[in-house]
Amino acid sequence: MKLLSTTLERVKPSPTIAVTNKAAELKAAGRDIIGLGAGEPDFDTPQHIKDAAVVAIALGKTKYTAVDGIPELKQAICAKFKRDNGLDYVPAQVSVSSGGKQVLYNALMATLNEGDEVVIPAPYWVSYPDMVLLAGGTPVVAEASLQTGFKLTADQLEAAITPRTKWFLFNSPSNPTGAGYSRDELKALTDVLMRHPHVWVMSDDMYEHLAYDGFEFCTPVQVEPRLYDRTLTVNGVSKAYAMTGWRIGYAAGPQELIGAMRKVQSQSTSNPCSISQWAAVEALNGPHDFIAENNAAFVRRRNLVVEMLNAAEGVSCPVPEGAFYVYPSIAGLIGKTSPAGVKIVDDEAFATALLEETGVAVVFGAAFGLSPNFRVSYATSDAALKEACTRIQGFCAALR
Repeated sequence: MKLLSTTLERVKPSPTIAVTNKAAELKAAGRDIIGLGAGEPDFDTPQHIKDAAVVAIALGKTKYTAVDGIPELKQAICAKFKRDNGLDYVPAQVSVSSGGKQVLYNALMATLNEGDEVVIPAPYWVSYPDMVLLAGGTPVVAEASLQTGFKLTADQLEAAITPRTKWFLFNSPSNPTGAGYSRDELKALTDVLMRHPHVWVMSDDMYEHLAYDGFEFCTPVQVEPRLYDRTLTVNGVSKAYAMTGWRIGYAAGPQELIGAMRKVQSQSTSNPCSISQWAAVEALNGPHDFIAENNAAFVRRRNLVVEMLNAAEGVSCPVPEGAFYVYPSIAGLIGKTSPAGVKIVDDEAFATALLEETGVAVVFGAAFGLSPNFRVSYATSDAALKEACTRIQGFCAALR
C-alpha cells in the first residue's frame, strides 16, 4: 500500500529553504560561503520586545491561549490597522497564527474547493502556488515583467479572472522583487476587482514598513473601501520588527472567514506561542523608532547591491521600492559557459554554478515563477554584500 498522499505529489519543497540548507552544508564542510538566500533581517529583535517576553515568562504567561490569539494582541492589531491604514476592525475580525504563512494557509484551506482558482502575480513568493495546490485549488499565474517593474497591470488581472476565480493573492512590497504598487497602480487593480464581485482579495502586507525613497505603502481596502467585506489583509511582526523566529502572523477580515480559519487552526496547531504573542503586543504598541534606523541600513545596502550588480556583465537590476530583495535579470548570460564548464541554460544552472564556483548562494528565478532572474536578499552586512557582488561580477566576466 502506498504510504504518501497524492496531494503531496502536487507540491514541492521550498526552494529558498533548500538554498539556505545547501549553503549551510557547504559552509559546514569548510567552504567560504556567502548566503544571500534567506529572507530575514540580520538585525536582532529590539530589546524592549525581548524584555516583554521575559516579563511574560516571569509572570507565568506560558499556558495555552485562545486558539487564534490573546485578546490583548487582537486589540493591538486592531489599533495597528487603525493607526497605520485607517481601517476599522474589531477583535472578532482578527486571526493570529504561527507566522504569516499559516494565516495564508488557513485561509486557503478554509475556502478553496476543487476547481477553485487563485490568481497569483509572478514573480511570486515561492509558497503561494503550492499552498493553493495543497488546499485543492488551482493557481493561475499572471506574469508581470521587468518592463512593468514586475507589477501586474489591470489588463493582465482582467485576463486572468474567470468564473472559477476565488481569490486574488497579492503582495506589495513584493518578495522576491521588492516592487511596490503605488496608490494609482493599486486603484487600477481594485477597479478590475470591483467588476468581479465573486473574487476575494488576499493582501499580503508583510513588508509594509520596509518602504524606501518616499514610496507610500497602501493596502487594497484603503484604496477601495468597497472591497472591505471580501478582503483578508495579512501582516505580521517577522520582517519590520526583526522577529522571524518568534513566528507571529495575523490577519483581519470578515468574521465568517476568520471563524473558518479558526476552525482550521484549532485542528492543526492550535494557539501560537503564548510568549511570542506577548512580545508581539509590545512590538505593535511600543516604540517604532528602530524601524527607520533599520530602513536606512537597508537603503544603503540596496543601493550598493543594485550598483554592483548593474556593473556585472549581462546583468540588469532594477531599483526596488521596498522589502530587502533585488531580482536582477540574467538574460544577457543565457547560453554562456562557466569557467568550470557549466552551460548556463537557465537561471537554475546560473545559481548552481555560482554557488559551486564562487561560494555565493542566491535563489534562481524559476522558483518565483519568472525567468531568467535570480533573487538576492540584502538583509546581511555591507561587507558580505560587497564581497558577494564582487564575486558575482567576477563570475559573470569569466563566462564565455
